[in-house]
Amino acid sequence: MPFDHNDCYHPLLLRLAPPRARRALDVGCGTGRLARRLAARGLAVEAVDTAEDVVAVAEALGSPGPGSVVYRHADVTTRPLPSRHYDLITCVASLHHMPFATVTTLREALAPGGVLAVLGLAHPSTLRDRVIWHTSVPVNLLANAVVSVADRLGGGEDPVPRAPVRDWDMSLNDVRREAARLLPGSRVRVLPFWRYLLTYRRA
Repeated sequence: MPFDHNDCYHPLLLRLAPPRARRALDVGCGTGRLARRLAARGLAVEAVDTAEDVVAVAEALGSPGPGSVVYRHADVTTRPLPSRHYDLITCVASLHHMPFATVTTLREALAPGGVLAVLGLAHPSTLRDRVIWHTSVPVNLLANAVVSVADRLGGGEDPVPRAPVRDWDMSLNDVRREAARLLPGSRVRVLPFWRYLLTYRRA
């Protein structure tokens, strides 16, 4: 898939980091693209994923600094996280692989003033949801075409293992309801390219 719908939102996620953020947790890090971008901003990043092969690829790619990345083959639904520790927790296209209530575990791992940012997938619920996502179709076709041409001109890259793919069973209204219940004060935004952004800042 030439155009990556998750990677295109990395700049948005980077902007959500608190101004003096020092520590970050990237849940479902895959091959570590976002983790390396966070490290390039100077953060100490712990990047975890349940897919051992993609974690191995991420480790081989290292970290650009000036921050650092520690990659772990781990499952946040079973592995305890330090309390009130991280200034930023990102969860990109991975929350639907685990119970939604896992956000409470992530919430408790946030330091005061810390931000949880979930780029997620769900089924549309409202007319507005559907309009936003239907208008993504022509833009998606154009983006894929441009990236495909650039990839062919550049000779392409060696294939790397991809993180496991899983269908999602929640609707956007489910996400809105559960976010309001479990993360009071959180915000859910519908984004193009069939994604939503859930943000929560710990007081």
